[in-house]
Amino acid sequence: MSTDSIGLCLSGGGYRAMLFHTGALWRLNELGVLSRLDVISSVSGGSIAAGALARAWPELEFQDGVAANFGPAVVEPLRRLADRNLDVRVVLRGLLLPGRSIGDEVIAALRKHLLGDLRMSELPESPQFVFNATNLQNGELWWFYRDKEPPTAAGEPILLATAVAASSAFPPFLSPVVVPTSASERESGLPERAMLSDAGVFDNLGLDPVMPRCDTVLVSDAGQKFDFQPKVKRNWVLHLLRVLDVIDNQVRSLRKRALVESYVDREANGTYWAAASDIDDFEMPDTLPAPKEKSDRLAAVPTRLHRLDHNIQRALINWGYAVTDAAMRKHVVPDAEPPKGYPYPESPLG
Repeated sequence: MSTDSIGLCLSGGGYRAMLFHTGALWRLNELGVLSRLDVISSVSGGSIAAGALARAWPELEFQDGVAANFGPAVVEPLRRLADRNLDVRVVLRGLLLPGRSIGDEVIAALRKHLLGDLRMSELPESPQFVFNATNLQNGELWWFYRDKEPPTAAGEPILLATAVAASSAFPPFLSPVVVPTSASERESGLPERAMLSDAGVFDNLGLDPVMPRCDTVLVSDAGQKFDFQPKVKRNWVLHLLRVLDVIDNQVRSLRKRALVESYVDREANGTYWAAASDIDDFEMPDTLPAPKEKSDRLAAVPTRLHRLDHNIQRALINWGYAVTDAAMRKHVVPDAEPPKGYPYPESPLG
């Protein structure tokens, strides 16, 4: 692998994405790549995983580029969060408690159960963590990052939990999250408060902060496998959800096509892997066993922030780990040793 700048993109997809990316980060750490990342751009469920990584980063004990304490520092907090039902609880509290919004409740839950009161300004200088959201007022991408101009002259802090909540504000239930704007943003025409929604509305892969800024672009896509529905529901709620699925699928397809073209045209190095991938397509003789019918079931886990069975948690992490290994050794680190086994051998895919 060259010493060029390296960017990692983590897609959205609720707890499914959070755990799939946990496995991806686990394998990137073992390969010595995690410690060399320059930019980590994340969306929605990917932002939850990135938020846990950002909070733990100063405590990671890197030796020869590998964090020996990655499991307790990053994996275990995310597993504990996956034991909690957040989405229904925050919606009900936001609707029923006076003076509180659903966005406020998402922020509070993330502060309590994962991210604490860490401010964006307190994140590490390197790698740069970029949490993506969508501004519903102007229809553009909104970035949260360490050195962004504070929203007020007094330096009103933006919490890491706020950035992650905005990135994860899946419409229509968890959206919007409201944040103050900076002086320069108000001068450009934005009001004093920005209305933010899930970044997947604009770009579910989180590519913009990385391309063309980084020479090597790694993309972990935990987006749900798009399913064929011969009978589409007619009631407004379920019909709207199906429309949102179609929009998300189109945006992801266009972004993926542009990414693959950049690899083919040699505008960027790197690789792409997905929850919907077939590990056999990487044509590696020593990948971990992951039959397509089993990985497809994991890719179909609903996009929610709802407690997942421990066996599914472990299997999602295993799948992210296995397919990341295949993609990285095929296209980026061909001389790396294959893994000895799954992180959780009690929940194998093969």
